[in-house]
Amino acid sequence: MAATLAGISNFHKVPELRRRVIFTLGMLAVYRIGVFVSIPGVDRNAMHQYVAKQSGGLLGFFNMFSGGALAQLSVFALGIMPYISASIILQLGGMVYKPIDELRKEGEQGRRRLDQYTRYGTIALSIFQSFGIAKLAEGISAGESGGIVIHPGLGFQLMTVLTLTTGTAFLMWIGEQITERGVSNGISLLIFASIITGIPGFIGGYISAHSGDIEPLKVAALLAFVVGAIAVIAFFENGRRQIPIVYSRRQVGRRVYGGQEAHLPLKVNTAGTIPPIFASSLLSFPSTLASLNIPGGQLLSQFLDRGGWLFSTGYTLLIFFFCYFYTNITFQPVDVAENLKKQQANIPGIRPGKQTADYIYRVVQRITFGGAMYVAAVCVIPIIVADSMGMSTARFGGTSLMIVVGVALDTVSQIEAHLITRSYEGLTGPGAGRIRARRLPEG
Repeated sequence: MAATLAGISNFHKVPELRRRVIFTLGMLAVYRIGVFVSIPGVDRNAMHQYVAKQSGGLLGFFNMFSGGALAQLSVFALGIMPYISASIILQLGGMVYKPIDELRKEGEQGRRRLDQYTRYGTIALSIFQSFGIAKLAEGISAGESGGIVIHPGLGFQLMTVLTLTTGTAFLMWIGEQITERGVSNGISLLIFASIITGIPGFIGGYISAHSGDIEPLKVAALLAFVVGAIAVIAFFENGRRQIPIVYSRRQVGRRVYGGQEAHLPLKVNTAGTIPPIFASSLLSFPSTLASLNIPGGQLLSQFLDRGGWLFSTGYTLLIFFFCYFYTNITFQPVDVAENLKKQQANIPGIRPGKQTADYIYRVVQRITFGGAMYVAAVCVIPIIVADSMGMSTARFGGTSLMIVVGVALDTVSQIEAHLITRSYEGLTGPGAGRIRARRLPEG
């Protein structure tokens, strides 16, 4: 830890890195300011009270990823979730629509076209979701004195659609600017900021709900559990299965090229945070149906009580399903085997082509099982612990911890890469065995 802090002191020595960090912090500040700018014609206090009652449902889940903007009925109420949903839909579309899969193989030009399609999809989803929020707000105002919407009607609906869609488009632009001119992935940092900024409110809510009966030992045990969970997440997120690769020798003139040994790294958790996000969304629908007084919604919500054994079992099974489903979509062993063959590389003892693809597929399936067990444990155990301590699981979830730790690790890695490329020591300090930048010989 001391070596890491010592490495951070090198930030100011790299002007470009210093500008990138300042730009990133500035964009995040703009995002947080916009969270408190409400859309016209609403009472955000009434909306805040309503969302607080639905903290265990789908609204509470979306409110967490919007950084509390949904509870404020802010211009950023949709958050960046439409962009994430559009990206996932486009990836899934590559399985059934061949032109999308071909674009993915066209390199930089294909990637730009896919990014453009993602933006179009984000706008379309934002229009649909913002109209749903407008109708939901009007429905709440019709059943409660005072209400949320001051002047319901077509004018309010159109204004809400325009405002929220513009807000999401602006967040998408902020994320892309951070990725290009800042540090780390901009979209991930926006979600990271949304979760982190809710921690003080979570702590304050727990203290106010347990004022006078807070047990120091229980709080200490909770902190130890969180630290242990962060350590486990950091360990598995950095976990790789290294498959040995040997490049074939070839002679060009008098020089012999190739013959080097390398490794093909396969992540233990290839699916990332997508499985728990999808599983949480599906299991949160009963609570939302109950809040809208839909027949059968209340019974289904009680049947799938968050924190109960049935909820935990369903959550675990859905996580396993989405881990395998998303991994098989995003990782194609046939493409990897084809690329190795083009590079005249092979796995020792395995023939190039179909046998290599089959071998990689078997390895991925085995490590995906371990990754699914890790994701399920990280997501389910915190819910059980939080439920036993009477805490809200909206923010005290494994999904939140996975996102926060994953983004933090990625950000530190990118900052360290900037330092290394400019002949500064990495964040781990001297003597840690990390790769350093090459220096030109003097003279």
